[in-house]
Amino acid sequence: MTTTPDTDPTTSAGLPAAPADGATTARAGAPAPRARRFWSVRRIPAALLAAVVLGAAGLLLYDVAAVRADRPAMSWRRRLAHALATRPLDDVVIVAGASVAVLLGLWLLVLALTPGLRDVLPMRREHTDVRAGLDREAAALILRDRVMEVSGVQSVRVRAGRTKVGVRAVSHFRALDEVRADVETVLAAGVDELGLARPPAPAVRVARPSRKEGKAK
Repeated sequence: MTTTPDTDPTTSAGLPAAPADGATTARAGAPAPRARRFWSVRRIPAALLAAVVLGAAGLLLYDVAAVRADRPAMSWRRRLAHALATRPLDDVVIVAGASVAVLLGLWLLVLALTPGLRDVLPMRREHTDVRAGLDREAAALILRDRVMEVSGVQSVRVRAGRTKVGVRAVSHFRALDEVRADVETVLAAGVDELGLARPPAPAVRVARPSRKEGKAK
């Protein structure tokens, strides 16, 4: 579980509000603070972009300084300038380069405008200055342990997503409808106990063990 403190709330006079019992809680009757997704730092894309920009800018600056010092420009810059001056706009190389630049720019915009951290599910905010998140794998493991307690369940696979929890259970005795009803009840209670801000909808499938599994046992 991930927790991060938010900025302390302030009063209308600009002074810090006094927390109650060590944490600032929402007032009675007031709407609960909205639980937003956690933003990814994205260190690797930022480091790659910074390295590319720094290298290209340094190389171009060195070449410009060399030209100012009455030295010939680098061959790659002369070829690039000649190609840009002579090639038409509908040339395949020009169109391909522009397409790559557009796709790269769109990818960077998506990274800048989306939160990321899809593996962290935001939890309900009981205190206005505390945020908490639960890892999807941990949530799936908790729900799997709860479903395994249902009578008749031999094995179960749980996949927790942001909007849906997929459960595939194998039952070796009892009627499948009864097992499915019990699994749905236990799963609904387990999802509610996780305290997620947006509880995912359950999707339950119950089946008999395959012949290979039966022979193996």
